[in-house]
Amino acid sequence: MPGDHLGRRLAQLYCGLAIYGLSDSLLVVGRLGLDPWDVFQQGLARHSAIRIGTWAILVGIAVLLLWVPLRQRPGLGTLSNVVVIGSVMDLTLAVMPVPAALWLRVLATTGGIALNGVATGCYIGAGLGPGPRDGLMVGLAARGHSLRMVRTGIEAVVVGVGWALGGNVGVGTLAYAATIGPLAHLFIPLFTLHEGHDCREGERGTAHG
Repeated sequence: MPGDHLGRRLAQLYCGLAIYGLSDSLLVVGRLGLDPWDVFQQGLARHSAIRIGTWAILVGIAVLLLWVPLRQRPGLGTLSNVVVIGSVMDLTLAVMPVPAALWLRVLATTGGIALNGVATGCYIGAGLGPGPRDGLMVGLAARGHSLRMVRTGIEAVVVGVGWALGGNVGVGTLAYAATIGPLAHLFIPLFTLHEGHDCREGERGTAHG
């Protein structure tokens, strides 16, 4: 039924966003390098009394305002992305122990990257709107630019500024950049939901590589 389908989409959306916040937190405590936007947000946090998750919310709002001239329309997933991921990060980092052993830091980093791929598939596959940063890239690409070049350019800028501010750039940043594309390519089709299909049928029908 349509209501049941919407319920599944909402559950998948918020599960994905919560996992995304957890995955970002694992990268923070791993201390081997963050994803590009978190490098920037951690850099801002280190020059203020505002926590990294709160900065993720503030930056998300600022990026969302850039949608206006691009005529992008946010969905429920977009607005939820702004609030949920940063909130989960702040809550998780308040209670998550910071490992000292290198093998635990490697485990946290690799686990964070893998969970980030799963979370991306979940929240995008729910079909309720892209994240603010993804929407910005799509909106700029729609103006006649290569999506790959737009994404590379934006992420290079935020990494550079974040690194200058003291954000953690390291092997984890490189590993994230190298693997998040293939992980998203795997998990987005796997978790994409379609009208008139249950979750299992949707997975079989969209997992085409």
